[in-house]
Amino acid sequence: MRQTNFQVKQNEQIAENVFKMQLGGDVNGIRAGQFVNLLIDGLYLRRPISVCDLSGNELTIVYKVVGKGTERLAEAVRGDVFDTLVELGNGYDLTKDFKKPLLIGGGVGVPPLYFLAKQLIALGKKPTVILGFNKQSEVFFEQEFKALGCDVQVVTVDGSVGVRGFVTDAMDADYDYFFTCGPEPMLKAVYAKSKTSGQFSFEERMGCGFGACMGCSCKTITGYKRICKDGPIMYKEEILW
Repeated sequence: MRQTNFQVKQNEQIAENVFKMQLGGDVNGIRAGQFVNLLIDGLYLRRPISVCDLSGNELTIVYKVVGKGTERLAEAVRGDVFDTLVELGNGYDLTKDFKKPLLIGGGVGVPPLYFLAKQLIALGKKPTVILGFNKQSEVFFEQEFKALGCDVQVVTVDGSVGVRGFVTDAMDADYDYFFTCGPEPMLKAVYAKSKTSGQFSFEERMGCGFGACMGCSCKTITGYKRICKDGPIMYKEEILW
């Protein structure tokens, strides 16, 4: 973990209540699957946001407006500066032996999978991607994944675009390993239906973001682990559900 400043380069709405922010600063050491923790003026607790992409000296985050913190982020303009903790969390493990990765994202669980997809492609592995949303107005990054060369399947609960239903309704794809990020009910459903090993990226409310407060602990086969420090990535085999 280290502390640094990032300056807003761009902040735009890309879907219903969803914004993409590009930040300029020192991105060295940041890995796919990690998150950053932004200090927002007037608020005591920092706000954890997953890393969506890195390019040159720019960091991209995607966030959904759900409360005061993200409301303030949505109001940020070019030139604003955020005190930021970076290199938080363990990141994805890409050393596993697999050839056909499946990426499954739900809502704001989609962004970290984009950076992951870029890294998998760089390793010569073409991912199949399932993107799950409630409705068409919430869909984002479909074209961005396609531009990388991924096979993409969009799923919406109301059937307004893509397959009607949940991400598990599109999990019949040919894969030998998977990565998934999204709300816990979705992760539990993926866990139940998955037929291979995989890695789960957890979304959790965090107090400190670096393991001191123990507020985001969860039980695993080896005892309690902190989502912010020991996670947010966990292997399927260690999860207790």
